Amino acid sequence: MENSILNLKPSNVWKHFYALTQIPRPSGQMEEITAFIEEFGKKLGLETSRDAANNICIRKPATPGYENKKTIILQSHLDMVPQANSDIDFDFSKDPIQAYIDGEWVKAKGTTLGADNGIGVATTMAVLEANDLEHGPLEGLFTIDEETGMYGAIAVRPGFIDGKIMLNLDSELDGELYIGCAGGADVSIEFQYEDESWIPQEDVAVKVSLTGLKGGHSGVDIHLGRANANKLMFRFLKDALLTYDIRLSSISGGTLRNAIPREAFATIVVDGKDPYEKIKEMVAGYEELFNEEFKGIENKIEFKTEFVEITPELKLIPKAIQTRLTHAIIGCPINVINMFAELPNTVETSINMAIVQSSEGKTEVKFLARSSSESKKMAVCGSIESIFSLAEADFIETGNSYPGWDPNPQSEILAIMEKVYEEQRGEKPKVEVMHAGLECGIILSNVPGLDTVSFGPTIKFPHSPDEKVEIASVEKFWNYLTAILKQAPDK
Repeated sequence: MENSILNLKPSNVWKHFYALTQIPRPSGQMEEITAFIEEFGKKLGLETSRDAANNICIRKPATPGYENKKTIILQSHLDMVPQANSDIDFDFSKDPIQAYIDGEWVKAKGTTLGADNGIGVATTMAVLEANDLEHGPLEGLFTIDEETGMYGAIAVRPGFIDGKIMLNLDSELDGELYIGCAGGADVSIEFQYEDESWIPQEDVAVKVSLTGLKGGHSGVDIHLGRANANKLMFRFLKDALLTYDIRLSSISGGTLRNAIPREAFATIVVDGKDPYEKIKEMVAGYEELFNEEFKGIENKIEFKTEFVEITPELKLIPKAIQTRLTHAIIGCPINVINMFAELPNTVETSINMAIVQSSEGKTEVKFLARSSSESKKMAVCGSIESIFSLAEADFIETGNSYPGWDPNPQSEILAIMEKVYEEQRGEKPKVEVMHAGLECGIILSNVPGLDTVSFGPTIKFPHSPDEKVEIASVEKFWNYLTAILKQAPDK
């Protein structure tokens, strides 16, 4: 079934995208994909470089008559977000993505597709390989580990790229050109303790599972009002803690810093079978409540209980810790903090409670804050720090802060792109500022003076197993990009 995408147009883009689906490339596992891209450039006979961070740059000379054009950098990232539904047996470290056509879209079976940013990578490969295009000098810049911290972009330095114009191919809505984006920062919290091992013989262990949420990209989808699995789980836990004096054994919600958590699981211990029946009723009540609250936003939310065997390995989080943790999480803001006053319908600042994870002797909580305002970004991080400071967390740190990208409405390449778009489609494109983080701001901070615009085909629900890319928009994207390259400004 996955081979059917090879029949799509433009075939030169889809063949490279198919090749990418066969190579494991979750963030942090870049060895095979960087070797593949490096070998690709060398086989074409093009100058191919690798920097200390393992970013790859492939240079292609201008076609005859276009030598006086400014060098354009085509930039995309090689890694993808590894998210799979809980009922799918899939190993992102070795299994190929199973891409297939579903009507007007390409999707993947139960996992993220990797169109973010695989379509950008595949399109750059097609441009570098093509011998029937007209363009000035080109550089294909392929960065690593964008999804986990933009580490490749952070390492880019002058000289590794020489171009004066950079087209970032990592946006996700056809017809929109992005000239700015939010910056971000991680807030990491840790509660440390000694697990308690004594559990009364009459107690019962119960696993509570919250599943079925849509999740999504914590920048692109944060304004949609989707449920955060961690927040919903702790609403229930607070009620159960106060009503039935439950004990928390473990908690696991969310897996990625930049994805809205879709699932959360908790193991709790209750005093005997009769309270279990009441907990079961409480869970059923919350399932009904959550579905009512998120009607029209989420698919059916499932909230279930099941007995778990009490074994010697099952431990309890100390009661004082579970109380402080629960109240802190309930007290934290999530989702949109504020919108731009001057840009209607555009998020300025947000916070995503991405991960809550317990393991032996500790529970970790991780947030990703985003804002186009550096001061507001740090202010929302400070509010999270204060809440967990009051909860007496053992470790609180704000780190991995990266800058936003300030808009330049007078951009020379933007004017050309608007002109080409009107010529092709008879209307003006939308010029926007994106709330999601792009590598542009980081690369610009390292290589000042780049004239930069970001654009791409339509990709829906990135960072979730619902990810899909619109087939028709990929062909439009290709035709638009190649026309822009032909009309690049002179040096």
